[in-house]
Amino acid sequence: GTPARIDARSLDYSRMEAQYGDEQVRNFSFMSTITERKQIPCWLTYTNADTHKIIRDNLHLSGMFNGMIEGVGPRYCPSIEAKIVRFADKERHQLFVEPEGLRTNEMYVQGMSSSLPAHVQLQFMQTIPGLENCRMMRAGYAIDYDCLDPLQLQRTSEHKAISGLFSAGQANGTSGYEEAAAQGLLAGVNAMQKIRSKEPLILSRSEGYLGVLIDDLVTKGTNEPYRMMTSRAEYRLLLRQDNADLRLTEKGRAVGLVNDVRYEAFTAKRSLLERTLQNLSSTHLPPNAEVLAKLAELGTAPIRSGMSLLDLLRRSEMTYEKLQQAFEVPELPEVVAEQVEIFAKYEGYINKQKQEVEKALKLENKKIPADIDYLSIKELSSEAAEKLAKVKPASIGQASRISGVSPADVSVLMIALEVMRRKEYES
Repeated sequence: GTPARIDARSLDYSRMEAQYGDEQVRNFSFMSTITERKQIPCWLTYTNADTHKIIRDNLHLSGMFNGMIEGVGPRYCPSIEAKIVRFADKERHQLFVEPEGLRTNEMYVQGMSSSLPAHVQLQFMQTIPGLENCRMMRAGYAIDYDCLDPLQLQRTSEHKAISGLFSAGQANGTSGYEEAAAQGLLAGVNAMQKIRSKEPLILSRSEGYLGVLIDDLVTKGTNEPYRMMTSRAEYRLLLRQDNADLRLTEKGRAVGLVNDVRYEAFTAKRSLLERTLQNLSSTHLPPNAEVLAKLAELGTAPIRSGMSLLDLLRRSEMTYEKLQQAFEVPELPEVVAEQVEIFAKYEGYINKQKQEVEKALKLENKKIPADIDYLSIKELSSEAAEKLAKVKPASIGQASRISGVSPADVSVLMIALEVMRRKEYES
């Protein structure tokens, strides 16, 4: 579903609370040279008892409640009707009135998707502070659509039973623009790789959120619209915004999506990061009067014995900028300085998570033949055999994540694979 769009010129902003963007300009790509960006605020307002009464009185007209729409709505962005019914004890619900762009008067009423008739939407919106005289430019609506069972897909997005058919987007059971776009990227890449008879692009759960999303869909399936949450990723300490280029640029290069200009910029940045970490690690400060005076000036504790600049940077109050001011380390681009600080302060946690990845990778590397007959492995529980036959996991690691497959079933499967391997070797 989607909310109504209303005319910015018809709103009373004095009745709403401004929500400003970040003061610091952040770009999606480290290659971006944008340092200033014009931003306009969103506006916070709330529903009230009058709003709720109008909605409750008209629930019989809502496609989500009168049976016209049979599908299950997204759990994490429910319609305003669902909120009123599900959270009947709530006196109000927050709404964000968001500009659609810099060159339009359309405002998006975030938090108020609805399948009620247009005249009812306008009626309840005009009970909301700041929206009393709003003009509706487009009504909200809900749609009901069929989707493919994602358990029918491989991790490449290709259908298991129909060679050459790649599926992506909300038709796979997901919710959200980014989720759809990410799947489209992977499906498009792998369709081209198949045409070229080259290895497909498969992202693991430790390499990207797209890897988590695809693995969840094709391994666990979904009975409601799937939304990619950071909490779904067990290795999210590795899946950070700052290191996306380090994780994915080489993979993009391998499938032809990273041109020479971008790749040269990436390798230069990576080399600068590695050199900086090496220099900080090898540069040691003695506990002499000059160093102690500088540390006191920086507001950090004195050192009793020699300490590397990298270890000094691990302190919570220290930043690369402070090191630069006090100890004349080279100036760095902001994105590189941020990566240096993150590495220094979280190295122990990051290394611990990498060890977990390496342990899990051993199971991922134990491949399962596509033609294995799970039902013939008598030691498997009937539920596990049924689920494994349906999902057809590519590895022991993937098999272990299937709901209904216990650790005991995984052990039985590993023994069965070893027996099969020995028989093949002997023959």
